[in-house]
Amino acid sequence: MTRIDDTFARLRTQGKKGFVAYIMAGDPDIATSLAVMKGLPGAGVDIIELGMPFTDPMADGPTIQLAGQRALDHHMKMDQVLDMARNFRTTDTTTPIVLMGYYNPIYARGVDRFLVDAVSAGIDGLIVVDLPPEEDSELCLPAQAAGLNFIRLATPTTDAKRLPAVLKNTSGFVYYVSVTGITGAAAAQAADVGPEVARIKQSTDLPVIVGFGINTPESARAIASVADGCVVGSAIVKDIGAGKPVAEVLANVAALAAGAHAA
Repeated sequence: MTRIDDTFARLRTQGKKGFVAYIMAGDPDIATSLAVMKGLPGAGVDIIELGMPFTDPMADGPTIQLAGQRALDHHMKMDQVLDMARNFRTTDTTTPIVLMGYYNPIYARGVDRFLVDAVSAGIDGLIVVDLPPEEDSELCLPAQAAGLNFIRLATPTTDAKRLPAVLKNTSGFVYYVSVTGITGAAAAQAADVGPEVARIKQSTDLPVIVGFGINTPESARAIASVADGCVVGSAIVKDIGAGKPVAEVLANVAALAAGAHAA
């Protein structure tokens, strides 16, 4: 049982849907990013997705691209990302942290070294957007052997033929991408998402969490009502990028979390 498994078990006992928040590590700077991260659990966040800055984020829209660039401009590298997690763990030993991003920074560090460092930093899972199931031996299987969940993305184009491969070595939860496109590009619609979540759940006992296109408490509630929870990223990152005070960012996160938890 990982922290992610424990979190979903707790949510089921409470009869609640999950709320996952994404922030970019080091955006706009390490101190602000860490202050937001440490405040997320108190704002109702069940799982934190911590973005790994990368120069070529193929799945991300302008909002998260700019966040990654701001972090890189402040010399945010993998060491600093992991240091953020270590710092967070000095005051919070229960909230799961999932690193989300792309394989290049992990490959550059070396998979073996990265996994040792990630586990020691208190990381619980990985979402690596550009590693398909055909490459599970690269990172997915070693990560699971190290005790980390490897969370796979399913999309509107993941058909019945492809879905078994996507689910085969997935653990923790399934991340369903609600729209065909990049982050922040379109609004998720519960009427479209619900049947797709139901289809995925016919093939797995894992929780299905929906992300992309959720940016209001109302949309968080609507999407969480047809899934096991939802992810919000761009709306939070946009607040951070606008220079809003940490307290205001967290107040907006709390409203989003309350929406999901009310589903």
